[in-house]
Amino acid sequence: MGELEGKKHVQYIVSVEKKKDSFEALVIEHLRLNGAYWGLTTLDLLNEIEAVKPDEIVQWIMQCQDIGSGGFGGNVGHDPHLLYTLSAVQVLALLNRLDVLDIDKVSDYVAGLQNEDGSFSGDMWGEVDTRFSYIAICCLSLLGQLSKINVESAVNYIVSCKNLDGGFGSIPGGESHAGQIFCCVGTLAITGSLHHVDRDLLGWWLCERQCKDGGLNGRPEKLADVCYSWWVLSSLVMIDRVHWIDKEKLTRFILNCQDKENGGISDRPDNAVDVYHTYFGVAGLSLLEYPGIKPIDPAYALPVDVVNRIFFSK
Repeated sequence: MGELEGKKHVQYIVSVEKKKDSFEALVIEHLRLNGAYWGLTTLDLLNEIEAVKPDEIVQWIMQCQDIGSGGFGGNVGHDPHLLYTLSAVQVLALLNRLDVLDIDKVSDYVAGLQNEDGSFSGDMWGEVDTRFSYIAICCLSLLGQLSKINVESAVNYIVSCKNLDGGFGSIPGGESHAGQIFCCVGTLAITGSLHHVDRDLLGWWLCERQCKDGGLNGRPEKLADVCYSWWVLSSLVMIDRVHWIDKEKLTRFILNCQDKENGGISDRPDNAVDVYHTYFGVAGLSLLEYPGIKPIDPAYALPVDVVNRIFFSK
């Protein structure tokens, strides 16, 4: 099966941060705050968070905040969006620095994006997606501010996106997709509403995502992709059906996607690595209880010890 090249993955992640002028860095400049979340969470899961300087990271994150709205952009000077606001909150939680936030201002920004039907828009331009429902509720929960929104309405909107196959789409009537399923199941888990899920039916749909090579795909007839080791697996854990897949084959698939010389994990074997798939590969292995990796919370997508610190150290 091979072994996880943890040290090389740490070196890879640290090296990516230093290549700010490379083509790859420029292409994903607008996602840099997401990249910080992926990279830093990976380091923490591998017990190597000390490889970075937290004060510099915190200072940069706060420069990404839009002073007017309170939301965060994907990089300094970029427009605020829920996607990046959650990443900012998650990284600050990871570094135990939520104290630098004006929590009322950030939570007001998030809560202000809830619509009358309970859904959430991603930003001021109004696109609605169940991803944004998850992001908003996860963010507000981490900040202890869920009371600022209509939680019942938010849950009802998620339920309206449930399909006959047990899965969930991006909007009512949208195709079931593993990424959207994570967002909807995660929302229901955080709000204590998992009773709305048909666990056996959804568990069946998710288990059907395992391909012959052991990897998982996001919907029928697609190739396996390492990132679904998180999207599918986390949902299976939350509905207590993770034992329905072949864990050994999935572990082998993830390990086969490593660049064993230079570090990093790709979407599938022999492809180019990136921080996104490196994070989701390591996070998937964490859910598979791979030795040496810290446990990750399947709903909050943060190490369990970080989540416990937020909710049980008060």
